[in-house]
Amino acid sequence: MSDTATISGAVPAESSVQHHGHGDQGLLKLAIGAVGIVFGDIGTSPIYAFRETFTGHHELTPDRLHIFGVLSLVFWSMMLMVTLKYVMVIMRADNKGEGGSLALLALINRSTPGKRWTAPIVLLGVFATALFYGDSMITPAMSVLSAVEGLTVVEARFEPLVVPLAIGILVFLFFIQSRGTAAVGRMFGPVMVLYFATIAVLGTMHIVRDPSIVAALNPWHAIHFFLTDHVRAFLALGSVVLAVTGAEALYADMGHFGRKPIGGSWLVFVLPALMLNYLGQGAMVLSLSPAEAAETIKNPFFLLAPEAFRLPLVILATLATIIASQAVISGAFSVTQQAIQLGFIPRLRITHTSASTVGQIYIPVINWTLMTMVILLVLTFQSSSNLAAAYGIAVTGAMTIDSCLIAVVLFSLWKWNRIAAVALLAVFFTVDLAYFASNLTKVPDGGWFPLLVGLFAFTLLTTWAKGRKLMIDRLREAAMPISIFIESAATSATRVPGTAVFMTSTPDGVPHALLHNLKHNKVLHERVVLLTVKIADVPYVEQDMRCQLEPLGHGFHRLVVKYGFMQEPDVPTALKQITGCGPEFKMMDTSFFLARQTLLASSRPGMAIWREKLFAWMLRNAESAMEFFKLPTNRVVELGSQVEI
Repeated sequence: MSDTATISGAVPAESSVQHHGHGDQGLLKLAIGAVGIVFGDIGTSPIYAFRETFTGHHELTPDRLHIFGVLSLVFWSMMLMVTLKYVMVIMRADNKGEGGSLALLALINRSTPGKRWTAPIVLLGVFATALFYGDSMITPAMSVLSAVEGLTVVEARFEPLVVPLAIGILVFLFFIQSRGTAAVGRMFGPVMVLYFATIAVLGTMHIVRDPSIVAALNPWHAIHFFLTDHVRAFLALGSVVLAVTGAEALYADMGHFGRKPIGGSWLVFVLPALMLNYLGQGAMVLSLSPAEAAETIKNPFFLLAPEAFRLPLVILATLATIIASQAVISGAFSVTQQAIQLGFIPRLRITHTSASTVGQIYIPVINWTLMTMVILLVLTFQSSSNLAAAYGIAVTGAMTIDSCLIAVVLFSLWKWNRIAAVALLAVFFTVDLAYFASNLTKVPDGGWFPLLVGLFAFTLLTTWAKGRKLMIDRLREAAMPISIFIESAATSATRVPGTAVFMTSTPDGVPHALLHNLKHNKVLHERVVLLTVKIADVPYVEQDMRCQLEPLGHGFHRLVVKYGFMQEPDVPTALKQITGCGPEFKMMDTSFFLARQTLLASSRPGMAIWREKLFAWMLRNAESAMEFFKLPTNRVVELGSQVEI
């Protein structure tokens, strides 16, 4: 069988990690890098979040009650959802240094095998991943559109150019993905540092004119908003949450920078810069007459700057949104790679765009799918205000699922005091569910889009995972015990010089490719290796833990090669490290045999017929095992077989 990537918890947790060694790069350098990559999404929120709370689908009057209430909600949302939940709690739940929903899911699977609630938790983790794809389509469209719309503040006649210019920027962004972003990436940190410094200065200029706006940080103003205008306050949560979109990136990107640089950047630099800007927007609007305030609230971010500086601010904001979009696109590639390794997505072509940076990858099918959907979003919704209705549901849904996953960590992995854990989780779920419920009111206006994308992606992910399990079970049912095969074949078949490597999904039984080869060619090689590649529930497997070799007698060997879910399988390189089973492996003397299954949908119990047909289509379109495992193209033999599931 050619599809050999399987989840395994067999690698010892203590010794199977290959640490990145964040400490050798310097905390300041990592912190600046984190500002460039991690905070792009949440950093560009001031462009539209405050505006949308007042001018969105549920308008608010820009008076003192509502402005103070909204600013208080923004601040305490950042403190509870970002600082407390992600920086102080969730980022401690790393899987050997890696973060993200799939990494956390793998950690839970490895640490709590066989628990009754494991299956529902897996489904929740997979659904969080599915929602991420919806978010990764909306974020570039929303952020770039909102920045380019700043041109209308500079000159109203630019309005017809907004959509074409936004599409041009986005197309350019997706087209450069295949060339790699290493060179451009080095500019991310300095540009974002300049951006955050600029928005902090602009906000401070207006706070100085009305220092009383700082009182909005008092949580009483959020409470007073709810007590005075409770319906509008609840509906406003659907837009306030735009201020914390991107919070999950802190956890997902932890493996690149480490917990301390990300947490330090947030507390010392990013959070103060964001709040100074939000407070500045509030102070500016409050300083105006009601008629002027009603006009200014339509785009307060760009109006913070003096007229001469508005065009440079538009350019800087556009650069920042491009960086935010780049981070989301790179995140989609990274999440897809993890999902492939963990068995939720079929093999896809993955290209490395940097010789020095392991995480810089490019997946063509994901890139062009995202580009198509992003352009359709821009053409359909036409403005960032319209898109804001679609933005938020995927984020709040994923955040709620993260709370469910961290609940398992608190009780089962960390063994927290139950009272303390329940109290903390009560805060998390109250906030998450309030924001999620408020965002559900936006479903008719565009919120259906991320839910539809999430449902579609969830169907694909679960169909592939279930179909692979059924197919492996069917192949195992028909497999002959290896000991009986060796005793029979070793004495009757003609042996020829060289090495034959038979790829198999399970480390027991006889591979179908081996049976077909013997049946058709009636020969066996002098050395026969039954090779299984396993993907462990840890990000990295050390070199000395990579291979497990078991001699089976008569020139037969069972070899299991293990990789972490952040590593890329390379079978020829692994074989070069093998000793103890005869002469050194030479590719020109080695033949690789793969079984290519043709799936036959049947009425056997397992999956619905339509899902079996969907799985068969996914299997046909999966990347070949030859390229995925980096096998030499002129040394591979594929043998077909039919399987009913």
